[in-house]
Amino acid sequence: MANVSKKVLVSGLIVVAALAVYFSFFKTDGQQVSEEAVKISQGQTGVYLSGMSSLDGQQIAMDQEKLVFLNVWATWCGPCNMEMPGIQKLYEKYKSHEKVAFYIVSDEDAETVNPFIERKGYQLPFYRFTGAYPAALDGNAIPRTYIIYKGKILAQEVGASQWDRPEIAELIDKSLAEI
Repeated sequence: MANVSKKVLVSGLIVVAALAVYFSFFKTDGQQVSEEAVKISQGQTGVYLSGMSSLDGQQIAMDQEKLVFLNVWATWCGPCNMEMPGIQKLYEKYKSHEKVAFYIVSDEDAETVNPFIERKGYQLPFYRFTGAYPAALDGNAIPRTYIIYKGKILAQEVGASQWDRPEIAELIDKSLAEI
């Protein structure tokens, strides 16, 4: 009898966990991007990372003249891994656009990140950053994603998101039209 109770309890916990993951990462309700989902910030400056490097060790400066998509992530982070395919699709859409730059940033070394990239087949611009984040980008949660232009955070989201949603492309396209 005790084994049956344990099996029912474990099954119930698995269902609750699965629902929590679904509603956290995949449920979009078909709504437009709202201020709750993507916080719009006005007038924040000092949002560019200095001291960033490519995975082969070359120093990289963030392009301050472009619309920047900045994602802070880690290979060990489940939510980061869940959103990466959507980031790849968004990148594919804008990678040739002369006014858009993508920075996928981790504090992990190339020996950790490169095997992950190869295993997953991502073609994203990955970088390493180990310094202190500017106050506007500082946080203890990952993933953190920002859309920045001319030193202003146009949108930010903490936690996993589906970055290939039409609302995100609309936000980027609207911002590009104003540039």
